[in-house]
Amino acid sequence: MSCNDAKSCLKNLRVERDNEALYARLAALARDPRLARAYSRIAEGERSNAAFWEARLRELGEAVPPPHPRTRIRVLGTLAKWFGTGFVMPTVMRLEHADHLETPVDRVGHRDHFVAAHAVASGHRDRGGSGNTLRASVLGANDGLVSNVSLVMGMAGADTGNHAVLLAGLAGLVAGSCSMALGEWLSVNTSREFYQAQITERAERLAVVPEEGTRHIAGIYRDKGLGRAEAEHLAEHLSETPRAALDTLVREDLGVDPSELGGSAWSASISSFCFFAFGAIFPVAPYFFVGGHVALFASMGTTFVGLCLIAVGTSLFTGRGLAFSIARQLLITATAAAITYGVGHLLGVALTG
Repeated sequence: MSCNDAKSCLKNLRVERDNEALYARLAALARDPRLARAYSRIAEGERSNAAFWEARLRELGEAVPPPHPRTRIRVLGTLAKWFGTGFVMPTVMRLEHADHLETPVDRVGHRDHFVAAHAVASGHRDRGGSGNTLRASVLGANDGLVSNVSLVMGMAGADTGNHAVLLAGLAGLVAGSCSMALGEWLSVNTSREFYQAQITERAERLAVVPEEGTRHIAGIYRDKGLGRAEAEHLAEHLSETPRAALDTLVREDLGVDPSELGGSAWSASISSFCFFAFGAIFPVAPYFFVGGHVALFASMGTTFVGLCLIAVGTSLFTGRGLAFSIARQLLITATAAAITYGVGHLLGVALTG
């Protein structure tokens, strides 16, 4: 890609440096030596790409800024340290894809890097569900905050009194958390039952017509770029062990680890309950300690703090800047709160005469 203005070059340099810092951190944290080497190769490719943009900036007569990874890169590194590299890989891949679309570098080195990153994530898909759980947790906390601040503002607008607002807020927290937990439990269990049925069907088909499974596996590896002879040889080797053939078909066709089937329904349920409650407690907490207009304004303040924390998590998955994520969260929540406050006030006036 030719870069004729400093602004575009700086943006490309920022992306390359962020990716270099992230993959270097993942390489340092990876427990599997093969993963560590893969991450290191990706980091080296990004370092080379960053050097390209640094040289281009110098050609344009611009100063090259010192490296300064963005907040989301540091947060992902911390999460990888606490929970393992597989925990953050789905998020890393989403950010990689978003940056690739935002700054479409067409140099071969960058394309090779992107393919390598995808291969690393796909090869550890069984651990990738953790990153999706993290995303669901952030969204659950956001749902809890928005729904409960709307309820609290509606009750406050109706001027029902502090105890009524507190009671309604706590009822909304418990009811919403239970609803989220039950819904997540049913969703994950339904998904597991679906995957189990699909696995059983494939196992029966392999037992009856194993040559069909061999052809299908060969086709999978041809689609991945192997030649016909290599793909057929690998498929025949895997088919010698029915369990390995079935494992390959399930991972490639369904995208799940047969031993996990999309994760634990109980873990997902408990996580949904806790994170919804976490978000829902922010708007109601001040009513434990103060009342009246002081509690109302304090609730707005604690809600804003909760919004900022959730926006940090949201920015990890969208690739958007932190300021944009906070502004968007604030606009959505303020709109919902204003509407329910107004409706609550009108209903309060109508019902009390």
